[in-house]
Amino acid sequence: MVDWIVSDGLTDYRAAEAAMEARAAAIAAGTANEAIWLVEHPPLYSAGTSARAQDLTDPGRFPVYPTRRGGQYTYHGPGQRVVYVMLDVGARGHDVRRFVRQLESWVIDTLDEFNVKGELREGRVGVWVARPDKPLSAAGAVPEDKIAAIGIRLRKWVSFHGISINVDPDLSHFTGIVPCGIRDHGVTSLVDLGLPVTMADVDVALRRGFGRVFGASALREAASLR
Repeated sequence: MVDWIVSDGLTDYRAAEAAMEARAAAIAAGTANEAIWLVEHPPLYSAGTSARAQDLTDPGRFPVYPTRRGGQYTYHGPGQRVVYVMLDVGARGHDVRRFVRQLESWVIDTLDEFNVKGELREGRVGVWVARPDKPLSAAGAVPEDKIAAIGIRLRKWVSFHGISINVDPDLSHFTGIVPCGIRDHGVTSLVDLGLPVTMADVDVALRRGFGRVFGASALREAASLR
């Protein structure tokens, strides 16, 4: 049984971390169901375990939260669907690489519902989209923009943190960091790509895609973790 939880409004980042850690511990102890938690945050930057100081280019712009998830700097804010994934990876095969591939596939599957082709790139984390509508690079390549980020942590083989998909955030907010340490590419969103997509639309697509990718036979509505 996987609890499907959607929180309205903007969720405090530290409160979300505390709730995730408590839920992950309960899952590991066998006293709580696995959970998918959908939130939005106030504007902030989070720094993963590989974050480099030089990639925080505007440190006074928004609050900065060091965190123990994998990855580098990322932005969270209104208009971005953050998906916290609290799943028992041990019970799902003890294969972290496979689990990350499943998360990537879940994002790509979700984007496909809106006729957006999400792609992976060697040496670049997250999910990317080609932008043939933009001018070619100096080398003649089609530009690519990042549309989703992935960063997880495991404790006792239970995951927390997760993925984020840009639905309609203020893309200028990404300029205070080098997102995921990648300087040569941009950031986009579903609305920036010209799609009239709402957060509710994305939530429906995420729910359908979860079953296809993870083979979940039971997704249960649950109260917010807050």
